[in-house]
Amino acid sequence: MAAGSMVYLMYHELELSGRPLCETESGYVRYVLSESAFHSQVLWLKSEGWQGMSVSQALESPRDWAVAITFDDGAETDLISAAQVLKEAGFQATFYATVGFLGKRGYMSASQLRALSNLGFEIGCHSMTHAYLSDLDSRGLRREVVEAKQELEQILGLPIEHFSCPGGRYDGRARKLAQETGYSSVATSHPHPNGPSSDRFSLGRVAVMQDTTLPEFQRLCRGQGLWKRQLSGSLRETAKSVLGNFLYDRFRARLLHHRSE
Repeated sequence: MAAGSMVYLMYHELELSGRPLCETESGYVRYVLSESAFHSQVLWLKSEGWQGMSVSQALESPRDWAVAITFDDGAETDLISAAQVLKEAGFQATFYATVGFLGKRGYMSASQLRALSNLGFEIGCHSMTHAYLSDLDSRGLRREVVEAKQELEQILGLPIEHFSCPGGRYDGRARKLAQETGYSSVATSHPHPNGPSSDRFSLGRVAVMQDTTLPEFQRLCRGQGLWKRQLSGSLRETAKSVLGNFLYDRFRARLLHHRSE
């Protein structure tokens, strides 16, 4: 990994003992990490002298021995679990909230989102309804990118500068609209590190998943072995372009269901 390049980690809900998950579909669950695993990862970063940064911090001053920490969706565990672990380590992070999920079972309420912001964490936008941006017409795209930003800013009384794409799926129209709307960055799900010369409207992120072991996590933070994920990602993108998002998701759901049996 080039000097000054950083890996942006992508998390979702954390699993807490005795607490039901927001969703139970296999495609969702594979992105859910246990609280203990997340705690172990943060402890390793801290003990090895790494820094956990928000997206704004990472863009302003990328450095070696640091990762950007991001969470998608706005699960309640962002506040009641992840925030506490990060605070203890002295780390920052960016939490991308899906506006339409606020107040739903398992997700933060508007007041909880404000509480997370008041703890000093950066809040970003993860759309209005978690729709795939590349599937939308111009009206739908505006709702997900522009109106979602406006609602979050009304809730928090702060500017929302960063956007992450639901499912990592977007196109040139979404990119252009995000720029025009005043976002400073757009994060994707493409697994590549970001450096000073990276396109801020196509930031890569590396998913930390349920089966990510601590040794694998350590390699990911160093940018090692990302070519394997990049190859898998390229194959998935090809499949999406051939099948379309709807058919691709149906095929993926069936495949994951059979694997779990």
